[in-house]
Amino acid sequence: MQAEATFDIEKIRQDFPILSTQPHGKPLVYMDNGASAQKPKQVIDAISNFYAYGYANIHRGVHSLSQDATEAHDSARKRVAQFLNAPNADEVIFVKGATEGFNLVASCYAMQHVEKGDNIVISEMEHHANIVPWQFVTEAKEAELRVVPIDDHGILDEKKYEGLVDERTKIVSLTLVSNALGTINPIKRLIPIAHAVGAKFMVDAAQAAPHMKPDVQHLDCDFLTFSGHKTYGPTGIGVLWGRQELLDSMPPYQGGGDMISHVTFEKTTYKEAPERFEAGTPHIAGAIGLAVALDYMESIGFDAIQRREKELLEYANKRLVEVPGMQIIGTAPKKACVISFKVEGIHPHDIGTFLDEAGVAVRTGHHCAEPLMKRFNLPGTTRASLCFYNTKEEIDVLVNTLIRIQKFFA
Repeated sequence: MQAEATFDIEKIRQDFPILSTQPHGKPLVYMDNGASAQKPKQVIDAISNFYAYGYANIHRGVHSLSQDATEAHDSARKRVAQFLNAPNADEVIFVKGATEGFNLVASCYAMQHVEKGDNIVISEMEHHANIVPWQFVTEAKEAELRVVPIDDHGILDEKKYEGLVDERTKIVSLTLVSNALGTINPIKRLIPIAHAVGAKFMVDAAQAAPHMKPDVQHLDCDFLTFSGHKTYGPTGIGVLWGRQELLDSMPPYQGGGDMISHVTFEKTTYKEAPERFEAGTPHIAGAIGLAVALDYMESIGFDAIQRREKELLEYANKRLVEVPGMQIIGTAPKKACVISFKVEGIHPHDIGTFLDEAGVAVRTGHHCAEPLMKRFNLPGTTRASLCFYNTKEEIDVLVNTLIRIQKFFA
């Protein structure tokens, strides 16, 4: 009970209005945090208040509303930089989400540096967002996409990784935490291997950011991206961090307002990062909401969050084995609070439907990691992704419902 003693779980749950709802007349048990986390009222209120009392477009406006909105947006960028321990807030680019972060780097960095015969290295456990953009590059440049295998526990094969990274590797892009397995990868050990051959290293922190602070200086990565909606913030906002010298060397991602320095019909010149990569009116409320979400997590404390989620993961693993035919997919010793599983003889979609009727929200399918499902010879899994506002009692509801489902199909 150590983790529960560190903070008031009932008070925290009261911060999330949706947790008091009752789908199908049953108390909501929300275990789909890996897809998108719920929002505390602090974030909801910040967004609502901005639209109600503080809204204006940012930059260029001389009136006070515009100046105040600009200051709030700039403060949000600084807050994200602090969260990532970035050396400079100008290295923080606001994007729609982690997916756009990958696409920006693929378009503006990889397309400029990858040549015929080069290679890009990813792994078997990557989300589609960390696969498809690199396929765009390798197909266009006649380069090779290399894939690091994983073992049956969902652990990255570090020896194979070392063999795949060579002098023709231009980019390595790996997830810090697998969205489908929960595996925490040893990114800190892997980055120097890429740097030793001159490759740049990009980190997918979309699943990591809700559970831990991804310190870009400690990791010594070159690019990192995460999404706001998984970190208890709004949808439509995310972050790409990149080293200043790399961002300065990259061409714009899109053209339009706010990314320009001067425009003539003959030639346009562009601003430096981050404005160079943020054409058009940004998601101002999204950035403000994201900053408040980061503040909220910090108010709980990442040490407390990790202790709490470690306890929930251990309890869930202990209880789930009581379900006949249960097989957990992804059993790495270092995991985030993500549990993918199959129950023998029952399709994941059927499990998800029955759980929903009991008020339990989980994710079913390939989790945007179809090659990973193929690796395990599965059409998909059921995924229960937990976070600090979940409880052991909710895990009991999940397990007891699964037992009833198994009896129904037996």
